[in-house]
Amino acid sequence: MELMDAITGRRSIRNFEDKSVSDEQIEQILEAVKWAQSWANTQCWEVIVVKDLETKKQLQATLAKGNPATKSMVQAPVVFVLCAKLKEAGYYKGQVTTKFGDWFMFDLGIAAQNLCLRAHELGLGTVIVGLFDHDKVKEILGVPDGYEVVVMIPAGYPSKVPSAPKRKEISEFTHYEKF
Repeated sequence: MELMDAITGRRSIRNFEDKSVSDEQIEQILEAVKWAQSWANTQCWEVIVVKDLETKKQLQATLAKGNPATKSMVQAPVVFVLCAKLKEAGYYKGQVTTKFGDWFMFDLGIAAQNLCLRAHELGLGTVIVGLFDHDKVKEILGVPDGYEVVVMIPAGYPSKVPSAPKRKEISEFTHYEKF
């Protein structure tokens, strides 16, 4: 698959077939996360791979009411939970160095994109879920202090692929030299 085909063809998938994802596919997806760029190569991510149905039900219960990914959390054969180690990305000698503070959200965004694009290349669908009770998920999964749960990404074989949403024209978001 060509890179632009992966970028333009990847969709948020919320409906999955009743078909398992192999351990080999999971390793291939995690390899893509491994190679994500990060601030000063801090690689501040930790990934929890959840396949147990009861755990997925507990994670599902943390979603905000009306979250369109609610069914996906238990229907998907695997859920990747991306966590960040705090006070690493964006820090130098223990001091924050950016206007925006801890840089973990940016680094985990890159890792999540790598994960989703690699899954897509393998014929799998994903949806990035961010609207949930992060503290409850942290408790359910035993995430220690000093780390935050950032996103949950259900993954599996898509049963339905939506069409591409309308995108802005390049001219609508591009500025040259000044805003």
